Amino acid sequence: MLPDQPIKAKWHLLLTGRMRDYMQLLKPNLSFMVVFSSVVGYLLAPEVAFSWKEVSLLFLGGMLVTGGANTINQILERYSDGVMKRTMFRPMPDGRMNAAEAWIFAALTGISGACLLAYYFNPFAGILSFISLLIYAFAYTPMKRRHPIAVLIGAIPGALPPLIGWVAATGSLSIGGWILFLIQFFWQFPHFWAIAWVGYEDYAKAGIRMLPSKAGKTPFTGLQCMFYSVVLIPLAIMPRFVNLSGNVGMWVSIAAGALYFIASFIFFLKNDHKSAKNVMFASFIYLPTVLLALLFDKL
Repeated sequence: MLPDQPIKAKWHLLLTGRMRDYMQLLKPNLSFMVVFSSVVGYLLAPEVAFSWKEVSLLFLGGMLVTGGANTINQILERYSDGVMKRTMFRPMPDGRMNAAEAWIFAALTGISGACLLAYYFNPFAGILSFISLLIYAFAYTPMKRRHPIAVLIGAIPGALPPLIGWVAATGSLSIGGWILFLIQFFWQFPHFWAIAWVGYEDYAKAGIRMLPSKAGKTPFTGLQCMFYSVVLIPLAIMPRFVNLSGNVGMWVSIAAGALYFIASFIFFLKNDHKSAKNVMFASFIYLPTVLLALLFDKL
């Protein structure tokens, strides 16, 4: 049996490596946050009780759809990914996977995820999730190389997950779901722009245009971050207004929005790497804080 051991070890390494490549295509860290907001949207819907089965199915369906969108994103950007330091070792730029295999993986994950949501919840949730995939993959992704309006386009599928969760629970596009959509929609602009500012040189090498000014790293980016983050403060009142959550959720959301705005204001004044990273970190803190505050206040 000894001669077989090196062969088995080789196959084990190949299989393990391929699984890691598929995980990279899914972008699990990004996908988790997206799907988390969908689960919160589901649980915030009226008269919905927590169920491990339903939450797990919603999470799985969301991960598959989001993973399919992320895979198509990497297929379409495989050449530009090859010139950026943070992406050059992804499976396709590094030559470990070809586009045909990635397309098959994207189709399997995206379609199966949408079908799962349609079957176990309702067809509307499945259709909405697939529309989100199409916008992200075929509108936002190619537009990144053409015009900064890509940020606006990308904010639409980026804000759909909590609305998809709401639709999965209620079967309708009612006001509560739209409020969650708007919160996540406006949150994304400072988030995207701070990341684009920090990684500006890397993005520029790949021909990706994300900042709102053609001049690049100007204070105009910070000014735009201020405009979009300040909207989140009055928006924080809306969940309380429609009885989606209570006073605690409202005040925590107002405080989180105020801190996000302050970080954006400092970024506008200083227009430097540190202040841009602070906006980025504030964005990472804002969304889970607000979603959890709204959810715990409802519970």
